[in-house]
Amino acid sequence: MLAAGPARRQYHLPRKGVPPRWTRGTYSGYSPPTVMAQFSDDVLWHQPGANQFSGDHHGIGGVGALLGGMMDASAGSFELVVAGPAMVNGEAVAVPVRFTGNRADATMDMAGIDLLTVRDGKIVEVRLFSEDGHGEDLFWGLK
Repeated sequence: MLAAGPARRQYHLPRKGVPPRWTRGTYSGYSPPTVMAQFSDDVLWHQPGANQFSGDHHGIGGVGALLGGMMDASAGSFELVVAGPAMVNGEAVAVPVRFTGNRADATMDMAGIDLLTVRDGKIVEVRLFSEDGHGEDLFWGLK
């Protein structure tokens, strides 16, 4: 689903049962089923900002459509890389990330935090924070 990229350092969570693909390395090269298997069937994804993808996305179908739309909008270049060790507090997992993408007329490269709620080894909720919300909105296309 995501474009292949250079090798990245691997980080491991200190807590058993948290989805490994989100918390170490990169999503580059993983198939959509592998990525989607990390989510609960009734996952709730909160996409911030004022762009075409902003808002709440419900369930595997909604999150799959969101991620597929991002891949389409970025001509397949969207990449999420875990940038440091995950921090766990009960069911909450904060993951520092770096995400990039390229289109013919725009480039995005910024840091962020993905705040996950994890239950029974599955991601049930996602909240995203980026260092440049306006820049991200411009990349994805304003509503």
